[in-house]
Amino acid sequence: MSSSERNFLSINGSEIAINGERNLLELIRKAGIEIPTFCYHSELSIYGACRLCLVDIEGRGLQASCSIKPEPGMKIKTATEEIREIRKISVELLLANHKVECPTCPKSSSCKLEELGRKLGVTEVRFKKTNIDYPKDYSSDSLIRDPNKCVLCGDCVRYCREIQGIGAIDFAHRGKNTIVSPAFGKDLGKVECVNCGQCAAVCPVGAITVKPEVDQVFKALDNSEKVVVAQIAPAVRVALGEQFGMNSGDIVTGKITAALKRMGFAKVFDTSFSADLTVIEEGTEFLNRYTKGEKLPQFTSCCPGWVKFAEQYYPEILPRLSSCKSPQQMFGSLAREILPAMLGVKPENLVIVSIMPCTAKKFEARRPEFTHDKIRDIDHVLTTQELSRMIEASGLRFDELEPESLDLPLGFKTGAGVIFGASGGVTEAVLRFAVEKVTGKKLENVDFHAVRGEAGLREATFNLDGKEVRVAMVHGLKNARRVAEEVKVGKCRYDIIEVMACPGGCVGGAGQPVNFAPEVVKRRAKGLYEADKMLQLHKAQENPYIIETYEKILGEVGGQKAHHLLHTKYQSRRRITEKGMPLITGEGTDKLSIKICVGTNCYLKGSQNILKALTKDIEDQGLTETVDIQATFCFEKCGEAPNVMVGDQLISKCTIEKARVALNAELQKKAAETSATSS
Repeated sequence: MSSSERNFLSINGSEIAINGERNLLELIRKAGIEIPTFCYHSELSIYGACRLCLVDIEGRGLQASCSIKPEPGMKIKTATEEIREIRKISVELLLANHKVECPTCPKSSSCKLEELGRKLGVTEVRFKKTNIDYPKDYSSDSLIRDPNKCVLCGDCVRYCREIQGIGAIDFAHRGKNTIVSPAFGKDLGKVECVNCGQCAAVCPVGAITVKPEVDQVFKALDNSEKVVVAQIAPAVRVALGEQFGMNSGDIVTGKITAALKRMGFAKVFDTSFSADLTVIEEGTEFLNRYTKGEKLPQFTSCCPGWVKFAEQYYPEILPRLSSCKSPQQMFGSLAREILPAMLGVKPENLVIVSIMPCTAKKFEARRPEFTHDKIRDIDHVLTTQELSRMIEASGLRFDELEPESLDLPLGFKTGAGVIFGASGGVTEAVLRFAVEKVTGKKLENVDFHAVRGEAGLREATFNLDGKEVRVAMVHGLKNARRVAEEVKVGKCRYDIIEVMACPGGCVGGAGQPVNFAPEVVKRRAKGLYEADKMLQLHKAQENPYIIETYEKILGEVGGQKAHHLLHTKYQSRRRITEKGMPLITGEGTDKLSIKICVGTNCYLKGSQNILKALTKDIEDQGLTETVDIQATFCFEKCGEAPNVMVGDQLISKCTIEKARVALNAELQKKAAETSATSS
């Protein structure tokens, strides 16, 4: 029986079975033959742009293996002289259109163009270099875009559109002028990018890279007046080892601590501590909502990429987001409250550095609501990749370091805080708290396996003391859009929805060591669950230092002091790319924000009069240091014009009287909060 009559084909003379592979490229790789490619990722659509994956199919000639389905009886050659020469020429052409800065490029150790040039034996570029020189884009808090290094593979474009459902960047122009660009040639920081950084992760060259803060951190460490402390996110401990030849999923918390202290960090803490704090606050918030049947489903708010996505596309669901700050920002707020006295340092000389798997955390740390008295709660955010570079720059042999212990009290955690780094981990940690809280009985089996998994959208149902609680776990913002649309139209059947922007959760963050093998993210998540098992405590409410923090500092769970330090507000960013036209504004970030739409409908219905009247009131009452008033647009409620936002309250069909009442109410509320905090 011939191979065409069986489910086999021939690759370089060997018979290979066809077993459901979607294209020849996958089948050839399964046979142990590596085919080079720039534009192929198994989770993205097939694009076929780079032409590096050419194979010779008998009777058909040269074909791109990524776009051909396997068929029984095919005879394929993968590395003929013609194919090798075409691949070599393709790489030379890419290099001719690529700004070569290999020694100084952030991607130099993981650049696919550099790797392919070496593997294919490219020793010279025989083609004329292009002379187009585009400016670098530094506008984003999280990323740097260098169009001169782009090879037009389209990976970033497809990931942003197909996995995240955003499309913040796309191809522009034609022919030799083709580039990848944000809409209308704008800067990346002025379009609807959510800073997830997955475009930088899939970029095979240095066209989009993580915005570094290594130099600023070294400068702080070298300043004798500064006391520098660090917090380590859960997902970092199961990924950093990959940069030093260790296995993905290996837990290297102790080695990270040792490395940081050798570099000069005064104290090293654990973001898992503030994740435990998040469990208590977010779990209590959910139970209060669930009991009252209000503002459900409750979305998690740990992921800054997801929060910005919701602010941009679904501002109407913002009241359903938990008001809890992320664990990173909770840590910063609490550390600012207690560490200056504990370490004997002036508040302005305390430098707090976060080490995160996530690029969006850089943006989050710079949100104005997380700055007080001109001091940011978090000074600098380093990704896992940046930390590895710091370790190398310091000359430390990471694999030889003896592990050291994290510092107390902010370094003590339970397993609930550790599993935050995997998709489903936040939900499981909250369930470990909520079940005990509602039933009043000790939870013996803390594992909720139903919330774990790899699918982009998973759901589960639990019995909570006779009542049904429905939960959903989402990763990838395109999946989040599906759920948000259901909530928007009132068809949602969930009570809690956990959203993570990155694949697999924080373990798949864009700041982690780049690796596209699906099993790598799985092993990182497995490492977090193993870390949970190795700890003696698995529930946030059991953390003795969390209990002490409430007794000595925060007071009642969800109380005034806890709410002031650990909770925040969100703002609509829909169709507003910049701050708008400020009438009265300044440096203060605790100011009450008033935004008045001056779009056509609102303007015609009197918003300009409201703007003038409120501006005069604020000036007459001496409130210019307390209130920030801006003319802006659009709140997407043109049929209910004029629209005015006072704090987080949107007033449609607003009048001057309604605006004044809302302004006075918010001022009284802020005065009461300030009084409670100071007392």
